[in-house]
Amino acid sequence: MAGLAGLAGVTALGFTMPESSLGAVAVDGPGPYGGLGPPNADGLCLPAGFTGRVVARSGTPVGGYRWHGAPDGGACFPDGAGWIYVSNSELDYGAGGVGAIRFDAAGAVVGATRILGETNHNCAGGATPWNTWLSCEEVDRGYVYETDPYGRMAAVQRPAMGRFTHEAAASDPDRRVVYLTEDHPKGCFYRFVPDAWGDLSSGRLDALTRRRGTLAWVRVPDPAGGGKRTRDQVAGALRFNGGEGCYYRAGVCYFTTKGDNKVWAYHAARNLLTVLYDDDGRKEPPLTGVDNVTGTPGGDLYVAEDHGNMELCVITPERVVAPFLRLVGQDNSEITGPAFNPAGDRLYFSSQRGIDGTTEGGGLTYEVSGPFRR
Repeated sequence: MAGLAGLAGVTALGFTMPESSLGAVAVDGPGPYGGLGPPNADGLCLPAGFTGRVVARSGTPVGGYRWHGAPDGGACFPDGAGWIYVSNSELDYGAGGVGAIRFDAAGAVVGATRILGETNHNCAGGATPWNTWLSCEEVDRGYVYETDPYGRMAAVQRPAMGRFTHEAAASDPDRRVVYLTEDHPKGCFYRFVPDAWGDLSSGRLDALTRRRGTLAWVRVPDPAGGGKRTRDQVAGALRFNGGEGCYYRAGVCYFTTKGDNKVWAYHAARNLLTVLYDDDGRKEPPLTGVDNVTGTPGGDLYVAEDHGNMELCVITPERVVAPFLRLVGQDNSEITGPAFNPAGDRLYFSSQRGIDGTTEGGGLTYEVSGPFRR
């Protein structure tokens, strides 16, 4: 879809509508917070008015919990006057799982714990409207685990959500479905329709298809993938080159694909699929290695880079893309798990392998505070 921003209209998969209706492909430009300053002591470059700190280091105790290696997808949850940040561990051989850090109203760490263990390659996931965290295994025939950030209930495996190379999940409370990405070069974009909203133990798994130019959701016959992989069970299923992060807001599910470095927008109410960002044809793309994604109620979208130049970029509602922060001296790492606290004035994320580039002990989890647009 190179050069799409220069066309008079945007061709969506299923319909053709004026560009003003769907939004243009994001273009390079100055960010809402200005340029980045020099790196601080932790290698973090931020705009003026923002400060950052490391809140956890892999292999080092934080709040009574030895912070896990390879921190990946994450989310924040309200906890009284404070909040909880959960983080996946993308370790293999049963060493993966999820850790949770509890913060008080002032942002001080007051505790931490493990809420899921003995799983594999827990990459991304997503929060639910009922305040649980879906942790997704990025392995062949991987599972989704529903976990409790507050540690009151044991984690539960959710096989009805399909067994495939899971990446991320995004809940759509308006249509009462959960969207799912698949990290495979010929992966599908799925939705899970639970039999009862708030209960993920049973339901229907669909794949997005295009037939005769129209998008349609078609049921996956065997979500367990016991014979054919789920991505090969539905005729006409759309293929996405390495599905990564997934985030829902105001009728739109945004998701990224690393194989072609695109940010997609599925307009659920209109049943439209458009491209929000594409690096094709750009001399110096501002955003490369698209990965995890989050956003704000005001419309800003934050997209993390896997490698690239280790930036977390913002895409504004005006369709301008610019770096919000950068990590230096961590070229063998990736930015993971961006998530805002409930008040929207603190942003959490990790450098999965940190300065030394190792999965076991290199991870760094950061907090950024400042005047975020909300």
